[in-house]
Amino acid sequence: MRTKLKNNWKFFLIISLTLGLAPFNPPHLLGKISWIMGGNALSKKHGMALDDWFDLFLHGTPWLLLFTAITLNIFSKIKK
Repeated sequence: MRTKLKNNWKFFLIISLTLGLAPFNPPHLLGKISWIMGGNALSKKHGMALDDWFDLFLHGTPWLLLFTAITLNIFSKIKK
């Protein structure tokens, strides 16, 4: 499993830049993160609903996979 994560960093980069940032203006993931951090001043809706958390999961998973792959690659090079 670790080898698959380490070797697929290019794929994770592509899905992070496409699905992870879509829609692109402004990046959807950044809007969700700012909403979690301090609320959304542009919306009258307070707090995040279940579909907002699911949306954050969908847009954030590629970034977590990319971060994991890069971390595994760095630590495998340090071990050698």
